[in-house]
Amino acid sequence: MRLSYDLTLEQSQKLIMTPELRQAIELLQFNSLELKEYITNEMEQNPMLESLSSSEEFENLDKYANDNDVDWKEYLEKYDDISYRPQVDKNIKEYNYESFVSYEPTLKEHLMSQLSLIPLDNKEHKIGENIIQNIDENGYLNISTEEIASFMKCEKDEVEIVLDIIQTFEPAGVGARDLKECLLIQVRNKKDATNYIIIIIEDYLEDLGYNRIQKIAKELNLDLQQVQDACDYIKRLEPKLGRSFRGNNEEVRYIIPDAEIQLIDGEFVVVINDVTGPRLNINNYYKGLMKSGGDKNTIDFLNEKFNSAMWIIRSIEQRRNTIKRVIESILKFQKDFFIEGEKALKPLTLKDIADDIEMHESTISRATNGKYVQTPRGLFELKYFFSSGILGEEGDISSTSIKVTLKDIVDGEDTKKPYSDQKISDLLKEQGINISRRTVAKYRDELGIPSSSMRRRY
Repeated sequence: MRLSYDLTLEQSQKLIMTPELRQAIELLQFNSLELKEYITNEMEQNPMLESLSSSEEFENLDKYANDNDVDWKEYLEKYDDISYRPQVDKNIKEYNYESFVSYEPTLKEHLMSQLSLIPLDNKEHKIGENIIQNIDENGYLNISTEEIASFMKCEKDEVEIVLDIIQTFEPAGVGARDLKECLLIQVRNKKDATNYIIIIIEDYLEDLGYNRIQKIAKELNLDLQQVQDACDYIKRLEPKLGRSFRGNNEEVRYIIPDAEIQLIDGEFVVVINDVTGPRLNINNYYKGLMKSGGDKNTIDFLNEKFNSAMWIIRSIEQRRNTIKRVIESILKFQKDFFIEGEKALKPLTLKDIADDIEMHESTISRATNGKYVQTPRGLFELKYFFSSGILGEEGDISSTSIKVTLKDIVDGEDTKKPYSDQKISDLLKEQGINISRRTVAKYRDELGIPSSSMRRRY
């Protein structure tokens, strides 16, 4: 066997993740809030970067042609894109700050204001404050009166007396320790609340949850219709009192769409929202310093910041263009949805979009994740338009379209004889949609539609 050392040339391809490429990928997957935060941080660290106001335009690039130190034309000409210029569109509404609610009280603040109007001595008032501070966002007292009494160094009966007072506050049912007590407080002073409504709440709440109307009627010796009416009455009560206080929810987030699909002269047009991809420029003052020469360390520092700024500007532009191309491709595949609604939604995968615009699936995934588009039919996350398909008589049908059809069937059923999952499956097959009973049950659960026994009314 011959052993030897040889020098050979071999050609191969591999992807090298440069810092610039990594930055472009990172920017693409940012949602609008993350991008805004990122740009703010970069502008704080990089003096070369500045944000253009809505009235500013890119300067004429020809004036940089004679710059001997930096070839500005070469750097900037490919970024002078119309997408960076403010679009004058009378149809785009500006923010009206008078339409924003500046502040709304929380449930606890609402209860505190009522407590201040009650003539209590100092000790009782302190107990009341402690009780309110231990009421959760749904209106329930989440610790026992014994614990409050121990903390306040008072008798349990004293806490109970103040709690009884707080339970008369609005909204009715506040300060309850469980669902049963909450509902009982709500019906306590209602003139239309019959005795058997109170009995059902006290003794048959679980049966009510499982729609065991016949059992309740038999044990209370009542007509089915009477029990049905009583159960309907109870279901109209509010089990989560804090929902009416928007100030309670500190996790409220406002969605800023990354783009808008507008119907203009019968054609759908994609418009990128400048708020989610702000226009950036190179600061004129520091450009002047770079041209003037001077200290070498200063020039090296500015050159480094300049290159970094140009990569950010380029990456944001790439992000805008990629999102726009993805949305335009989605619009091409799902045009019927924007005309006819959810039933016309077609099966669509990331690969379909990737093949259409000649990009990698991972790029499409990053471009759609956490991105929203405002359409004539409402605000949608881009991922909404992607769904699996099931073979139908007239081609593939999206799961979203099937769910809409399923819901329509349930909405149109006789509530006294609701359809079973097998019956719904048979009715869908009549419409050319072949799915099994198990798939019907799966879709029904995803839509929050209860089983036939739970939907039955008497």
